[in-house]
Amino acid sequence: MDSQSPDMKTRPEGPVRAPSAVPIDDAVLPYEVDALDVRGRLVRLGPALDDILTKHDYPAPVGKLLGEAIVLTTLLGSALKFEGRFILQAQTDGPVSFLVVDYKAPDQLRAYARFDASRLGTAKDSGALLGRGHLAMTIDQGPDMSRYQGLVALDGGSLEDAAHEYFLRSEQIPTRVRLAVGEEWRSNDGGRHRWRAGGMLMQFLPKAPERARQADLHPGDAPEGAEVHAVAEDDAWVEARSLVETVEDVELIDPELSGERLLYRLFHERGVRVFKPLVLKAQCSCSRDAVAAMLKSFSPDDRAAMVKDDKVVVTCEFCSSVYDFTPDEAGVEDA
Repeated sequence: MDSQSPDMKTRPEGPVRAPSAVPIDDAVLPYEVDALDVRGRLVRLGPALDDILTKHDYPAPVGKLLGEAIVLTTLLGSALKFEGRFILQAQTDGPVSFLVVDYKAPDQLRAYARFDASRLGTAKDSGALLGRGHLAMTIDQGPDMSRYQGLVALDGGSLEDAAHEYFLRSEQIPTRVRLAVGEEWRSNDGGRHRWRAGGMLMQFLPKAPERARQADLHPGDAPEGAEVHAVAEDDAWVEARSLVETVEDVELIDPELSGERLLYRLFHERGVRVFKPLVLKAQCSCSRDAVAAMLKSFSPDDRAAMVKDDKVVVTCEFCSSVYDFTPDEAGVEDA
């Protein structure tokens, strides 16, 4: 593990140190394993995630699903090298009909979900909660730049499944994603439950691109008996993927286990290098001025219809902030 620590020792391949035992919440820890040609990011979310989810008092299954979406968005959005946005949005026919996570580079997160409480029933996992629909992943580079969007069908599988399908079809990079969300309870915290989450993304990026070749996509309605294209997976990728698949959910969210130690557990035999963590925060981008500008985008009739008890009240769906306007401030013309 790289470091500038005074405890540093030197090996032929460069400086190394013992992995830090200090856990860091609300942070992204980039890493690479040169011997296996893999790179990735490890995410740990604590107070920021708890702040986002408790603003809406979601039922536990909905909170867990939105937490998974927040982790996935953070894993993907933290790769942006410019001040833009990565937006993950799902629209489905399931009990959770809509969710959106907005990652504003380099470090801001906000999210919310819409759900039908009467349909939650015994649905617990993300596949049952989402049902069928689509998952959109959008990279917004700003008002003067074009957007990039990738779409993935949701057909009852998990968000991890959808992420793998996205990378297979859109990026064509061998990728493994792990997501975990849970609630932490400590007796010295007044019995309050707090949300925690963790996630891991790993990609196979060898210098020789032919080593990363994957099998062609399923031929769909090809004639019966048609030969399906097959490509033998690279041994390094098989090894790396197998190691990541041993990670348990509790390891990803354990508040006592540092991200560095978790990575060392996985890759110490091959040697893992970590980089400076990126610290995250829950922060909505709404403001009174932004809401006022939004109101002006509506027609005069629509603005007039918003007046209740001689005022216009707008609640931010992300952070639940409430903004009150007089009819004059909202641009409502006198009858």
